Amino acid sequence: MLSSILKRGVLVAVAVAGLSTAAFAQLELKIMAPAAPGGGWDGTARSMQQALTASGIAKSVQVTNVTGAGGTIGLAQLIGAKGDGSQLMVNGFVMVGAILLNKSPVNLSQVTPIARLTAEALVIVVPTDSPIKTAKDLAERVKADPAKVTWAGGSAGGADHILAALFAEAAGGDPKKINYIPFSGGGEALAAMLGGRVTAGISGYGEFEGQIKAGKLRVIGVSSSARLANAPDAPTLKEGGVNLELMNWRSVVAPPGLSADQTKVLSEAIGKLAKSKEWTEILKARGWDDAYLGGADFDAFLKAEQVRVAKVMTDVGLVK
Repeated sequence: MLSSILKRGVLVAVAVAGLSTAAFAQLELKIMAPAAPGGGWDGTARSMQQALTASGIAKSVQVTNVTGAGGTIGLAQLIGAKGDGSQLMVNGFVMVGAILLNKSPVNLSQVTPIARLTAEALVIVVPTDSPIKTAKDLAERVKADPAKVTWAGGSAGGADHILAALFAEAAGGDPKKINYIPFSGGGEALAAMLGGRVTAGISGYGEFEGQIKAGKLRVIGVSSSARLANAPDAPTLKEGGVNLELMNWRSVVAPPGLSADQTKVLSEAIGKLAKSKEWTEILKARGWDDAYLGGADFDAFLKAEQVRVAKVMTDVGLVK
């Protein structure tokens, strides 16, 4: 009698021990890109979908787009999905600024941090028929009259917007007078540039790569400290005489109210993703830097970044 009870106990223990593995193999995820298709968050979400399923880390991954207010509408929906252990949302530097600029009623202290995934330099581009040939040419225009230089980029308060303001400041112009036009997706910003409706555009290199290689756009500066491996002919802003660097990071977060087990499953899945060959290949193809940071380290980074971005935005006059 006792031996049979012990045997049943062992079987139960084995079943419980194997539960997380079985659950992991059957993982079905939803990833929200809180922006329109064609932008950086959308590209990140769909790249995650591709790598997670191709590597077998997840059984299925569904990507949805929720647009508006620099991702804060999507953020509100994520917070409303309290306790949903299958839901993730891509976010990053852009959202930190958008929360401040939009005076959002929701913020990143309300989510479950999972991991930072990538870092990406931004590029400033102009149409190839533009009289602006270099970063110095653009800097001279901005210094003379910041309001006459129109910029196309992503959400207001995001990395693109901040780079435009910092560029004006570095050029000797008034960053509070820049004429920045935010677009909800990379495709819209691209159309504005190619249509001659703006002076210059800012985004990650990957979003403009096709048009750059087709000879329709010219890179006048990259915001990294060194030239990009996949764009060796593109000079850095510093090479062009503008003393400025800025990297745009992207991360993934989950809803609030998750159990320790739910958080662990999601964190382990994203940790495996970051180490997978499928993800490594995507990073290389996209020109993204591997900036994986998980657990308590990412939590601390996210808190510190909110303080840093708030200071930058206040200093350049984007928020008061």
